[in-house]
Amino acid sequence: MQTLKTVMSPHVKVISPEATISEAAKQMRDGGFGMLPVGENDRMIGAISDRDLAVRALAEGKSGTTKIREIMSPGIVWAYESDSVEEGARVMSEHQVRRLPIVNSEKRLVGIVSLGDFAVESADLHAVGATLSEISVPAFK
Repeated sequence: MQTLKTVMSPHVKVISPEATISEAAKQMRDGGFGMLPVGENDRMIGAISDRDLAVRALAEGKSGTTKIREIMSPGIVWAYESDSVEEGARVMSEHQVRRLPIVNSEKRLVGIVSLGDFAVESADLHAVGATLSEISVPAFK
């Protein structure tokens, strides 16, 4: 069984809900990633994605000084680093997310996995294909 620890990227950053969307966009650009977990008081409280920046901020005419709290997706799903790739794919499919934070047994953020990580690293491409086919564009409020 291949675990999420073997396919995750350990290079993950967390951003404060009080940071600006301009700061989030720059971190995403400079880091080459499309999602940042949002953390407050040592807990993940949500996430902000490149799509949130485009649909909830830019398309709505928000300025770069808008706080992340105003446009982030509240709540966050995650998986344990010891979970199987198939379990990670199931969680992503069930919650229709393309990126999944990974935590250790103490529920500390240790990485992130994306569908692309599955495709590159996973020996079971069937699970990746099934997950990709079930994930649709999430509705924005």
